[in-house]
Amino acid sequence: MSRLRDLGGRLYRGEVSVDFVGRQRMWYTISGIILVVSIVALLVRGLNYSVEFKGGSIFQFPATSSTSQGEISRVVTEAGGGDATVQHISTKLVSAWQVQTGSLSGDASQKVATALETTFHVPENQMSIQVVGPTWGSQITTKALEALIIFLIVIVIYLSIAFEWKMAIAAFIALLHDIVITVGVYALTGFTVSPTSVIGLLTILGYSLYDTVVVFDKVRENTAGLLTNHRSTYSQAANLALNQTLVRSINTSLTALLPVASILFVGAGLLGAGTLKDLSLVLFVGMLSGTYSSLCIATPVLADLKEREPQYKELAKRVALREAGGRAARRTAAATAAAVTAATTAGVAEADLDTAADPAEPAEPPEAGPPDQDTGEVAVSAAQGASPAARRTSDGTPRPATSRQQPRRGGSAQRRPGAKKKRR
Repeated sequence: MSRLRDLGGRLYRGEVSVDFVGRQRMWYTISGIILVVSIVALLVRGLNYSVEFKGGSIFQFPATSSTSQGEISRVVTEAGGGDATVQHISTKLVSAWQVQTGSLSGDASQKVATALETTFHVPENQMSIQVVGPTWGSQITTKALEALIIFLIVIVIYLSIAFEWKMAIAAFIALLHDIVITVGVYALTGFTVSPTSVIGLLTILGYSLYDTVVVFDKVRENTAGLLTNHRSTYSQAANLALNQTLVRSINTSLTALLPVASILFVGAGLLGAGTLKDLSLVLFVGMLSGTYSSLCIATPVLADLKEREPQYKELAKRVALREAGGRAARRTAAATAAAVTAATTAGVAEADLDTAADPAEPAEPPEAGPPDQDTGEVAVSAAQGASPAARRTSDGTPRPATSRQQPRRGGSAQRRPGAKKKRR
């Protein structure tokens, strides 16, 4: 637990690091796959717009055990409602059928409602009718697109003034990334796109931009004076900024996702509130995508753009040359230390070999001397540890210490092949 508590400080000091910028190809590949899937789903399946966007009529009435989806569609078609989308809304509090048709006139809508009430014995006060004209729906669609475009333009202008235009481009790419992924999720799941969904989309774009701006502010702080100290490249400084804000980004995302998840799974799943479902779903998907894009898309794209500048290219070369020199010095020091260690070990081994190759010398018979020399004496060197019996004369009396003599050795004994001079 102590390591987890100290993780934020270690990331901030650079003691541990996650290489976000260095793994940019991996992030680009992951995002590319998700974007391709989202675009294909959008082109093939399309979006399920609500009645507010495309206009039409919605009929909602309580469900009974004898009511079926096919029978409802048949009644609506026979009453002049055309093709209808029938959905069963079931929660712990409500169980109802919702029928959505195309644009109908007032008389046609009333005729369909009467047919449903008569066929399924629905009380008149329990039939809910909502009619939206196609003109109003097209206006809603236009206003939503205008709001999105204005939002993106204002963001690019603000970031260009507050930071620089390359940071604005990186943030803009991250926002488009979040928009496409969120819209692709709606296309894959078939959830209804309503005006509430558009409001949620604008909300998550602001959240994603907020997290990106925090990271960019730290990047600007770390890269100030980078061209003069030559300590690191722009990518390395940007990656350090990401690690310094990583814990904060994760904590902010978790604290924002927990209430959104409670709205999505409790409010929409259990209470059956359609507006809450539309809002919470886009918030949940968009916040996840925004957290990912601020860490793995925006800053790596910014580093790519900045590394193309001539001054940062030259800085990268100098830093690489400096690091190469440091690595060469470390390799030389390591090789020198290894050579010294090997020489010391070899010297100790050679000394042991000399000791093993020079055992105790055997006793040699004395050379022929004058006739008065005692031939019964046994000459034993002091190094051999001669026994007391060997230090007596032939008549058994002890020989005085001064009378002991070492036999002279011939030239062959002085030049023994096994004898080596020991190193000091």
